Amino acid sequence: MFKRIFWVGVGVAIGVMAVTKAQAYVKANTSDAARQFLLGPDQDNVPMKTLEGLVNEFNATRRAREAELNRQYTERAN
Repeated sequence: MFKRIFWVGVGVAIGVMAVTKAQAYVKANTSDAARQFLLGPDQDNVPMKTLEGLVNEFNATRRAREAELNRQYTERAN
């Protein structure tokens, strides 16, 4: 179990580093119009907005699954 958690953490860390490096490369080597096309008009808050979107999507999926399981178990109990 701890190995799995460790490797998931390593994967997340590598993913975050790769995205950060890619965004730094794009900012350093592209024109402003190209950066706005790739990163959007608010270029400074892209990582935070991405993380916020992921958390919101995770919570929505979790709530839907919890509701499904609750409905399933209440039907079974009756």
